[in-house]
Amino acid sequence: MSSRNDPFEDVEQLIERMNRQIEAATSSWSGEKFVDEEEHAPIDLVEYDDEFVATVDLPGFDREDVSVSVTDNTLRITAERDESTEAREDDERVLRRERRHESVRRSITLPAEVEKDAVTAKIRNGVLTVTLPRTDVEESREIEIE
Repeated sequence: MSSRNDPFEDVEQLIERMNRQIEAATSSWSGEKFVDEEEHAPIDLVEYDDEFVATVDLPGFDREDVSVSVTDNTLRITAERDESTEAREDDERVLRRERRHESVRRSITLPAEVEKDAVTAKIRNGVLTVTLPRTDVEESREIEIE
């Protein structure tokens, strides 16, 4: 079992913090967000004896918009949708467009290794729940010295 951290995790967390700070600084300029902006999705991670459960708010995203992966000890969640490309009637004029392309990218380092093949995910009412069963940790054993 490898306990190495993902070398890019610190960089991803730094970029995420910078994006949140830029969002906070610029949101008061016009009251609108930039198009193609990457959103921050709140995430809860709960530890149980035999599993971790991550819960992420993804309002408005459908199952086919969301991707979940686990690499080493990192859970990655990506969600993307584009509401601005809906078909319009020929005689229709858009007077205001606030629905837009939206993407969410989150990654979180898990405190222990998980059974990657047993991870499950479901989305219901805009809430993604990812269940990550822990790997069986072998108890230490005495090693006989020859």
